[in-house]
Amino acid sequence: MSHSLNGKVAIITGASSGIGAATARALAQEGCKLALAARSADKLEALAAALGGECLVLQADLTEATDIDSMIQRSFDHFGRIDIMLANAGVYIPGQFAEGDIDAYARMLRLNVDAVMRCAHAVIPIMSAQGGGDILVTSSISGHVDVAGEPVYSASKHAVQTFAHTLRRQVAERGIRVMSLAPGPVANPMQWLHEPEEIRQAVEVAGSHLASEDCADAILFMLTRPPHVTIRDLVLLPQINRI
Repeated sequence: MSHSLNGKVAIITGASSGIGAATARALAQEGCKLALAARSADKLEALAAALGGECLVLQADLTEATDIDSMIQRSFDHFGRIDIMLANAGVYIPGQFAEGDIDAYARMLRLNVDAVMRCAHAVIPIMSAQGGGDILVTSSISGHVDVAGEPVYSASKHAVQTFAHTLRRQVAERGIRVMSLAPGPVANPMQWLHEPEEIRQAVEVAGSHLASEDCADAILFMLTRPPHVTIRDLVLLPQINRI
């Protein structure tokens, strides 16, 4: 049985493109009020204008703790509640660890792990006081298997998986669900930063990647389960995949 999201308030990080933007469109159609957060204010403003409805645009760098605190507080001040926290913002850096930029790896961990924890830590008191809510993390298939070509990224997603699993058990009695979506390769801007043009074209022909909209559909399914049902993990893979 599907549970209505009409009127619920959702914060989406990394909302300017990819899975975040696709999920914003899906939730807007369900009648959600949205707080859209990302570094690119122009992209957020364009998305909010296209969505219509009640959207709050929040320019934020999720590697900065003060920006996260401000994002949560401004959302709560504007809407008076927070029902859904989609911790979606992330960065993908593959390659040989020894040849990579250690500072870039550190920044990835701040965004992929620390920001997720800070978002959850900031909304739990709000959700507890209002009787419940949903924290949903965009993880990765890399959080379930060890991918040799992306050691630090895989480590970040393994950390997120463990965090989500243990946090879920701590806050369940407060009416807060903690869920994780783990997609395989997604044809979105984060992936394309590291792929040559011929690979992009091959993906379009072969269908070996998911679309951002596939992930948004999965998120919508997770959020619309009845309150007593938690989709702890949803692993989403394209049909043609070697993982």
